[in-house]
Amino acid sequence: MHTIEPFYNWLELYTASEDPRSPLFGAENSLSQYTNTIYGYYIHPQWDDIESETLFLKILFADYELGFAIIEFIGEWNDALNNDIMKLKRNVIDPMVNEGIKHFILIGENVFNFHGSDDSYYEEWFEDVEEGWIVAIGFQDFVLSEMKNYGLDYYLNYGGKLEMVNWRTLPPKRLFALLKNLMQRRLGA
Repeated sequence: MHTIEPFYNWLELYTASEDPRSPLFGAENSLSQYTNTIYGYYIHPQWDDIESETLFLKILFADYELGFAIIEFIGEWNDALNNDIMKLKRNVIDPMVNEGIKHFILIGENVFNFHGSDDSYYEEWFEDVEEGWIVAIGFQDFVLSEMKNYGLDYYLNYGGKLEMVNWRTLPPKRLFALLKNLMQRRLGA
């Protein structure tokens, strides 16, 4: 797991630790010291800690004018034991919503498992972005299936043409425009 790095091709466009509006402003990540672990396995030091034992993230891009953010995850999303959604919501999402972010693109290629609980934080997040949306791309099918078992498909948009998006080949604003177009069709807005 220590070799899995967050996507770094947009670093020249955005760095959360240098953005005074970011909840991760001032965060320091080592390039050589491995300190964070998931189940005893070290993870790459560029992943950011959200006070969860099993879920880490990287805010890849945020645009306050357009109101969107792209967040990549690694680990096990565990709402049952670690209440990861509460930590994500309070430590990352709430500050971003307060800064005008209402469209969230969640990248879950490195989310290896999901354990659900109740949906109250997802419902709160959904209500916070009433004029926006939350899109999940790249999550494993079994992770999405488990999320669906907890009714999270009501709050998170995924599947269909959203899964066909090759996000790594697009600049962030173009990715947002593509997903916005797909979501307008999906929501009929």
